[in-house]
Amino acid sequence: MNILDYDEDLYGKMVRYPLEVLAIFDIVLMDVAVRLKPLWEKHIQARIFNLKDTVNMRELNPSDIEKMVSVKGMIIRCSSIIPEIKEAFFRCLVCGYAPPPVPVDRGRIDEPTRCGRPECAAMNSMTLVHNRCRFADKQIVRLQETPDAIPEGETPHTVSLLMHDKLVDAAKPGDRVEVTGIFRAMSVRVGPNQRTVKSLFKTYIDCLHLKKADKTRLQAEDPMERDATSDSFASFQEGDISAAQYEAKVEKLKELSRQPDIYEKLTRSLAPSIWELEDVKKGLLCQLFGGTLVKLATGASFRGDINILLVGDPGTSKSQLLQYVHKLAPRGIYTSGRGSSAVGLTAYVSKDPETGETVLESGALVLSDRGICCIDEFDKMSDNARSMLHEVMEQQTVSIAKAGIIASLNARTSVLACANPSGSRYNPRLSVIDNIQLPPTLLSRFDLIYLVLDKADEQTDRRLARHLVALHYEEPEDLRVDTLDVSTLTSYISYARQHIHPKISDEAAEDLTHGYVEMRRRGNFPGSSKKVITATPRQIESLIRISEAHARIRFSEWVERCDVAEAFRLLEVALQQSATDHATGTIDMDLITTGVSASERIRRANLVTAVRNLIMEKMQAGGPSTRTSELLEEMRKQGSVEVHLHDIRNALGTLMSEGFVVVHGDNFKRV
Repeated sequence: MNILDYDEDLYGKMVRYPLEVLAIFDIVLMDVAVRLKPLWEKHIQARIFNLKDTVNMRELNPSDIEKMVSVKGMIIRCSSIIPEIKEAFFRCLVCGYAPPPVPVDRGRIDEPTRCGRPECAAMNSMTLVHNRCRFADKQIVRLQETPDAIPEGETPHTVSLLMHDKLVDAAKPGDRVEVTGIFRAMSVRVGPNQRTVKSLFKTYIDCLHLKKADKTRLQAEDPMERDATSDSFASFQEGDISAAQYEAKVEKLKELSRQPDIYEKLTRSLAPSIWELEDVKKGLLCQLFGGTLVKLATGASFRGDINILLVGDPGTSKSQLLQYVHKLAPRGIYTSGRGSSAVGLTAYVSKDPETGETVLESGALVLSDRGICCIDEFDKMSDNARSMLHEVMEQQTVSIAKAGIIASLNARTSVLACANPSGSRYNPRLSVIDNIQLPPTLLSRFDLIYLVLDKADEQTDRRLARHLVALHYEEPEDLRVDTLDVSTLTSYISYARQHIHPKISDEAAEDLTHGYVEMRRRGNFPGSSKKVITATPRQIESLIRISEAHARIRFSEWVERCDVAEAFRLLEVALQQSATDHATGTIDMDLITTGVSASERIRRANLVTAVRNLIMEKMQAGGPSTRTSELLEEMRKQGSVEVHLHDIRNALGTLMSEGFVVVHGDNFKRV
């Protein structure tokens, strides 16, 4: 019910004197409950939410104390549950007499000084019986203000919240919430066993109601979350829609999903201000929908999250795409490569300011559990920060053993990373590995690697320039053409993630197997003696995940042939650009897994053999040493292939490891 519309004076009194007014509300509620159900025993509380105006966290001042306030922020830390005593039960140690339970009055318990039984009347003989007392749950939560509310050049403020009973564990770290509660001050003692208190008081908010804010974001789904009976409070979202409205909304979404061009439409709706890049957007769309998590009876599990890496020239709107996905994702942290350390990504140990014990603080990857972690400037990250990602991207956990804390935390997150090529422009003459300069072990964990290149071409340049100029002085035409707005897009994605779990049909399974074998077969291109690997088992898992995501886009319960075909197309588009061996022009997975393409490996082996034959021909064992440059001249006279000095040095290094020659600086001699 709306108190402001009902009686403005009552609303004013409730905000100014919340303790008295809320107590009256509760009494009236109990009366009504007893009138409706005479045998009603449970205690009912009134929960107030949606105050007329929310206060900014840094504007809370002493005049607000003991008044009702509403603040918005992001939860950064939750304490463990603390039992708080409500009714104390005492018993006499001499005669065993138990007086009626003593209620707690303003946080104090008055212990009876003498036994209440006249025959005994022993002084100071009462003891507290723990298991007969009544306790309530209590939790301390730290709330940090949201980034958009911070003034220029300031660091974010935090405030402590006190949660009781049903509100305990209603929100997890990383959630954006709107909290309604009473702003209170608490005296702080000088020492633990002194009665004197400091003149400075500690403030906190006694929480009455907690509402998850940010309706533009998706609600993350969690199949392993608590069942509906255990926490009725968290499942009921105030200000939400009634069942009939919800049905209508779902019907509208299902109608959308039946449109034949829904895939294209969603792609157009994703970051409409960014021009072209259709295939990249399709990949990002699949990442937002995600595959399904498979848990086998043996305990093994396959991840359903898709990881994407965008590599490209400066100014190709990679970071813009990242920001857009970050705004859409259900939970998610946006970090940049230089500004994040290894512990900042996973978890770090710090001292708790309240209790003084060491606690584990969640880092970016753990906070974006079941969401998307966006990492910008991936190439500028330090190596030990990047090595933390190996475990997260395949096993989806973060294991920690430090400062006496040994734990394994969940990090079921999709990683979306952006990198510039080394030398900041992409060099088409070098292989992808030389351009990106990321460890191959990490690259093979990304499902899709997109190269966003800035090629000069007059027609596309003119269209892009027109689009960019139009963004500044008018709304471009192509933005208005049937795209979905953000709220529809988010509800569409979150409904699909919660309710649609596609299974692979027989034809699709057949297509997947056939396509994978076909990709592997392409490795035996004519004219090469060695086989080239064009796909690895990780690729088939990627294909399954992408085809499941594509089925989710259509709200289909089955993965069909068209989904598999689209998954292959996306993988080819991504791989074609990133795993093409420039010497032969074919797709070569070896480039990504080891950093050296198969044709390059064959060339190196041939060169080593040629150098060995030349040395055996021209030099005696134990004879005088020769300069490397002379050997290079000889090789160039003999061979038809272009040979460079560093190739010769590499070949000599290989021969030296075999014990055939000894190299001193620029000279070498046969052993």
